[in-house]
Amino acid sequence: MRTGVLILPEKRWARSARTWRTFDELGYDSLWTYDHLSWRSLEDGPWFSSFPVLAAAAVVTSRATLGTLVTSPNFRHPVGVAKDAIALDDISGGRFVLGIGAGSADAGDSNVLAQETFSRRERTERFEEFVQLTDELLRNPVTTFTGAHFSAYEARTIPGCVQRPRLPVAIAATGPRGLALAAQYSQAWVTTGPTDWARGFTPKECLDAVAAQVVALRAACDRVGGDFNALDRIFVVTDPAGDFLSTPDVFLKMAERYAKAGITHLVLHAPREEGVYAADPEALHHIAADALPAVRAM
Repeated sequence: MRTGVLILPEKRWARSARTWRTFDELGYDSLWTYDHLSWRSLEDGPWFSSFPVLAAAAVVTSRATLGTLVTSPNFRHPVGVAKDAIALDDISGGRFVLGIGAGSADAGDSNVLAQETFSRRERTERFEEFVQLTDELLRNPVTTFTGAHFSAYEARTIPGCVQRPRLPVAIAATGPRGLALAAQYSQAWVTTGPTDWARGFTPKECLDAVAAQVVALRAACDRVGGDFNALDRIFVVTDPAGDFLSTPDVFLKMAERYAKAGITHLVLHAPREEGVYAADPEALHHIAADALPAVRAM
């Protein structure tokens, strides 16, 4: 099992650079950031654009993979995303992973392209087209595509990806149509567990939900001929999943449970000083020292 860290893009780079460099040096396998214009309870606070942040992170790191969790069609177009992703793949020396999701209605940027928030059906349809067109743009030097929501005319993405046949895509999905996309197009699948967090979940219920999603993902792969075993299966840890950061021993026990459920990659939020994801600032240092080698063996 691999372990990654998700760093919110909320601090000026003069402060944030050290955070990215430190987690890379501590041995974490992957480093990620959210791709939003603003986000939920932090919508009125500082928030920087993900692709420039990741480009800067690529320069101050040397080993961890870097990625978005996740880019969505809420305010992005595949042509711009593909160009940025190819540039990041080059700057990082082939360490970039493009995470893509349908986008949430309440994330904070779901209505910036239109005054009304896209319906769930619209988000799903836009998501499908977004993935299809992005895949073509990352594979081909010139792409023409006409869809109901996204189009491209002789869009050039030269010189293409460093990673071949294209850079990896990680698709966040839990529903049937999203899982089918992950099975067909992605090299990694992403979940945060249950989709209806508002009703409240225990850590066991969260684990059970993730296990059921893994089963559904395997079935989706079987239907479209995808290779389930080749997919990196990523769980982004959120509060209802339990306190993964309390001690290295607790983290190991939780990691073992999720490994048994079929997860191959845990992503932990970098501790913030206060509010959402607040935790001991040294927690990830302790986990790196005392738990990462054992987790990699799972």
